[in-house]
Amino acid sequence: MSPTLVDMAEARRALDAPLYADVAGDMDVSFEFFPPKTAKMDEQLWAVVTTLAPLAPRFVSVTYGAGGSTRERTHQTVARIQRETPLAAAAHLTCVDATRDEVDAVAREYWAAGVRHIVALRGDSPDGGAFSPHPGGYDGAAALVAGLRRLHPFDISVAAYPERHPDSTDAAADLDHLRRKLDAGANRAITQFFFEPETFFRYRDAAAAAGVTAPIVPGIMPVTNVASVRRMSAMCGAAVPAWMDRLFEGLDDRPAARELVAATVAAELCRKLYAGGVREFHFYTLNRAELAYAICHLLGARPMPARAEAAA
Repeated sequence: MSPTLVDMAEARRALDAPLYADVAGDMDVSFEFFPPKTAKMDEQLWAVVTTLAPLAPRFVSVTYGAGGSTRERTHQTVARIQRETPLAAAAHLTCVDATRDEVDAVAREYWAAGVRHIVALRGDSPDGGAFSPHPGGYDGAAALVAGLRRLHPFDISVAAYPERHPDSTDAAADLDHLRRKLDAGANRAITQFFFEPETFFRYRDAAAAAGVTAPIVPGIMPVTNVASVRRMSAMCGAAVPAWMDRLFEGLDDRPAARELVAATVAAELCRKLYAGGVREFHFYTLNRAELAYAICHLLGARPMPARAEAAA
């Protein structure tokens, strides 16, 4: 269940909580990967999966390129995770440049492969232009969710935008679209990345006020390259605070130091979210294991065998 309206004074007190003293590891985590393009990248991805699997994520998802450009690689990766690991694999699925029948066929293939979780997204045009529904296709994520519901009882996640999707006219319209996706049958929303805890708290409160009761899971993007994140942020409407540039200044030639700073910044964001009542986190790993693992460790998440030994 998602939290009810959060008193802002309580949220502010949460931001001042003792550093990690109240983080007990009692949370769920999930991880996002992108499909590999080469044999070497495939090997790297499976090393990442092997490293993160002991943390017992609730699920792991695999992205889908603009316009379905990675459709086959996404399917192969998701099916292999589902087949060869104990992890629950979730497949991203979009409705760009495809008919309803084509999208439905992909969804049926996932179900046949044992995949029960779909991350349903409108998707972006492959040329970077304005979205235009395919003739005979789904006209957006809400319609896609409804279509998936007619096929099989999938577990469905959708996207949420704490700082508003670039195509939304205003915040109210953006929340209305989120509600339509959830009313169509989605189980939860996973947010686009953000970097200030108050951004999430304000969004969570606004969503609750708008009648959203489904869980809203914060999406966490560990930053090692500010320039790259700024490019991604420009496409999704997320703000990159000025203090982030200052933190990473002078570290261009020190990758290890960048990783340490990135882990600290992301873990501190998660710690403040935890203090404000969040108990589920979704990490955009960019197919890097150690950074995500370090952040989870700081939050008290431990490999399952270690947890079992501690309980004994």
